[in-house]
Amino acid sequence: MTGEKDLSILLQSMKPELNEGEYVFCTVEKLPELEMKDIVCFFKEKEGVTLIIRREMADQLHLSYGFIASWITLKIHSSLEAVGLTAAFSKALTSKNISCNVVAGYFHDHIFVSANDADAAMKELDRLSEQGC
Repeated sequence: MTGEKDLSILLQSMKPELNEGEYVFCTVEKLPELEMKDIVCFFKEKEGVTLIIRREMADQLHLSYGFIASWITLKIHSSLEAVGLTAAFSKALTSKNISCNVVAGYFHDHIFVSANDADAAMKELDRLSEQGC
């Protein structure tokens, strides 16, 4: 099961879904005492570990953050080899002055936008999906 590669199909079938809650990006030198269920994503960089977690969890752990995000999942199973999907939705969001941070999982692409921009981002992604390629 490798996922969809055709850009037209990806755009028409992306079905953006806004996940509930607020999420933050934190950096730590080592992973705090967290269960995997509490971590949306972590990425090890030379400078430290980036965590994406719920805002409430970061507050409980007294972790610092600046960017408060909403998390949008594109429900289409996109191939990791697909070309153009990230560029297409990034360009669409840029046209509305919406910053996005993207994480590609094995099955789906995940877009983190400012919590203040979530509704506008969803409208723009729905418009892009209706318009297609």
